[in-house]
Amino acid sequence: MVEFDVVELPETDHLAAGDTAPDFTRPLVNDEYWEDASLSDLTDEGPVLLVFFPMDGAFPATYVWNELRDRAWDDDYDVRIVGLSISDPYAHKRLIEEREMDYRLFSDPQNGVAEEYGIVHDLDGMAGVSEPRPAVFLLDDDRTVEYAWVASEWPDFPDYDEIRAAIESL
Repeated sequence: MVEFDVVELPETDHLAAGDTAPDFTRPLVNDEYWEDASLSDLTDEGPVLLVFFPMDGAFPATYVWNELRDRAWDDDYDVRIVGLSISDPYAHKRLIEEREMDYRLFSDPQNGVAEEYGIVHDLDGMAGVSEPRPAVFLLDDDRTVEYAWVASEWPDFPDYDEIRAAIESL
């Protein structure tokens, strides 16, 4: 069994239901290639479940993406599921292949998007290094936040039944 300490995360002023999610453009990676894409490009096509996660290779990333892959909401509902972390496109490509994911992942090594969304997590013992805290935002086609969950401790995982209910209510 893996041992780790649960750490309380400080309060944050993150996006909440009813807010408009900031648009951004970053490399969007799939199992074959990546290209710059904006969040609004995706929401123009319909609702988006935007999943922020720690860097690739961290066990929370593996757990979250296995769970989302197994639930396959994008097969049953009109929603695009995309992720975002500080990992580079090469690491994202490996994660997608290893987890056999059909999802695309935004690469944001400078963590600027997490800062705009109010979900930056400074890594202990690494001056100037941060990653997004785990978070899930369900956005409609106008980028209005319909559902928001942000981790209050590390590690922390969303309530997947709540997410499904929010997707069903779109």
